[in-house]
Amino acid sequence: RGRMSRVFFAGDLDTAAAWWRVYRKDGVALGFTTHDRDLWFDGLLHRAAPGMLPSAVRRSIGFEDDESEVEGALTHDSIRAEDLAAGLFDEARVLSGIVDWETLERAQLYGGSIGSIAQEAGGFSAQLRSAKADLDVDPVPVSSPTCRARFCGPGCALSPIAFEREAHVQAVDQSRNRLTLDIADHRPYALGELRTTEGPQTGVTMRIIAVSTDGMTLDRPLHPDTATGLRVRIREGCDRTIATCASRFDNAANFRGEPFLPGNDLLTQYPQPR
Repeated sequence: RGRMSRVFFAGDLDTAAAWWRVYRKDGVALGFTTHDRDLWFDGLLHRAAPGMLPSAVRRSIGFEDDESEVEGALTHDSIRAEDLAAGLFDEARVLSGIVDWETLERAQLYGGSIGSIAQEAGGFSAQLRSAKADLDVDPVPVSSPTCRARFCGPGCALSPIAFEREAHVQAVDQSRNRLTLDIADHRPYALGELRTTEGPQTGVTMRIIAVSTDGMTLDRPLHPDTATGLRVRIREGCDRTIATCASRFDNAANFRGEPFLPGNDLLTQYPQPR
């Protein structure tokens, strides 16, 4: 059937239920509804999740973000605590709306992405941000001694192909959130990125916060099912200083910072008698 062709809640009683979909970055699409049975529409099974409650949806004509929220229990098979901790739902795209559970006439009321997730007392709450949140960006950059550009991103002008490679996991240390890869030296990848291309965290990008010659520590928890042999893609890191940009990458012409501006301490200086 088609989309909405009627007015919801025109009478005292209505056969309506809320629905929402989550499109994760690893390609997984999940559908849920507050109805007491599963509903199939738009090519996706919306599973009955009466323990999950979306908050009121606000839509405004202004440019400010139309925030929303969804709360639920971690007992649902599709949303597990370890998956939330592993970042599988971070920045996932979310659509929500209302559906007639008899005729499947429906309307989308909200579209956005997951901004933050909190877990407590066996449940979770996800703060949603609408697409208008992307407009809340100051177009004027703030001066800084370090580079503002993302390494190999817009403004940096370096090709990521030259600084990325595929590797395989040789060892996993869950207690220290640490991986050892089949590469000779892990040190060039300090402050870089690691993206898993298979396994329980497929598609999740993690920051490399510490390295040694034989391993790297990541910024988010590894999934308990992370095993040796998994393929990952790693990218070198940059400390965003002009010295590194010039000497290591020969890219000082594209440095997006002001390393030679005097600092705030110059304002506190005063003449000294000779």
